[in-house]
Amino acid sequence: MRIALGVSYGGSGYEGWQSQLSGNTVQDKLELALGKFAAQPIRTLCAGRTDAGVHGLMQVVHFDTGLKRETASWVRGTNAFLPRDIAVQWAREVPDEFHCRGSAIARRYAYVVLESPVRPSVEAGRVGWVYRPLDGNAMKEAAAYLVGEHDFSSFRAAQCQAKSPVKTVNRIDISKRAGEGASYWRFEFEANAFLHHMIRNVMGCLVAIGQGEYPPQWLGEVIQARRRDAAAPTFSPDGLYFLGPVYEDHYGLPKRTAAYDWLP
Repeated sequence: MRIALGVSYGGSGYEGWQSQLSGNTVQDKLELALGKFAAQPIRTLCAGRTDAGVHGLMQVVHFDTGLKRETASWVRGTNAFLPRDIAVQWAREVPDEFHCRGSAIARRYAYVVLESPVRPSVEAGRVGWVYRPLDGNAMKEAAAYLVGEHDFSSFRAAQCQAKSPVKTVNRIDISKRAGEGASYWRFEFEANAFLHHMIRNVMGCLVAIGQGEYPPQWLGEVIQARRRDAAAPTFSPDGLYFLGPVYEDHYGLPKRTAAYDWLP
């Protein structure tokens, strides 16, 4: 049978999702735990690889197994062997044609920024940080240039393996929660797919615009340039969260988890 899992994790202590010789990746820890629970090796595929320091709120993986277990057992049994900052949120049996990456019709990310004269403390590793005020209206005006189908070469990392830089951004939502002497900004992105470092490179541009370094229309010029050096530097990975893929309803997979809702 084919099993899909929804997995959440804090990425600060790991070298990203994909398995490495060091063994210090989320995939390595998950497969080790699955192997201990199942008493046999299990290899997983994921919906979207995340880089070092990037968090996952609903990463979706799938694997094939001949073992018969209740879906709740895959959750509790695997979690018993996982470190405290990785947890399986749900498990579902899925049809053989389901593919966690290939069946996804969209992917979602959020980036959380702390705007404060003081650097983060309890949020360290969980938020990006700026100490100069951000102009929300300017950032929203700039973000509108990104929505739709575009060649996103200006936001593509040199090591990106995507076959095409053309992607379709469905929406970008920007919201603010004001606090005492500080504010939290949440940037939420949904697209059919993303290039390597695309969101962190977009965030570098949006923050630069929000701080008044460039006008909003500059982002349209960056897109048209189709050159990485036309954009701002790559922003920190600390505040980036993979919210998860989107699938067609007939698969019956959860769209949200408890981990999804703790962010500002």
